[in-house]
Amino acid sequence: MIVRSALSATAIACALAVTLSGCISGPEPTVATFEVAGGERFTIELATPELIAHAEALLAGESLAAIPSGVVVRDDPSVNAPWTWHIDPQSLEFANITIEVCDGTPQQVEDEVITSDRFCPWSARIVAIDGPDS
Repeated sequence: MIVRSALSATAIACALAVTLSGCISGPEPTVATFEVAGGERFTIELATPELIAHAEALLAGESLAAIPSGVVVRDDPSVNAPWTWHIDPQSLEFANITIEVCDGTPQQVEDEVITSDRFCPWSARIVAIDGPDS
């Protein structure tokens, strides 16, 4: 009887853990939405307080380095759905100037017209910041 009760409690605990694992997730990331010439939009996770502060300053109209530049991770949209790629948040930088091979549109990244490992759209402007503290 004791063994049976222990198994029942274990089974219940396992079922509860499996059920809750679908409901429990990590903290919601802070993401910045950018728009490029032509109206296409894409989003990038802002992984540090410094990147969040920089993006907020850009959104407020401050004159800062404004070109988002980061490593493209293909076949994983992450926060950048419906696109099939995202920018690695650990590689994100804001620049004043970048090389031309990473400039373009989100669709050009999607179509692999941009073959550089980085995406740095010169025409990008931040249009929104969303996240837990936004």
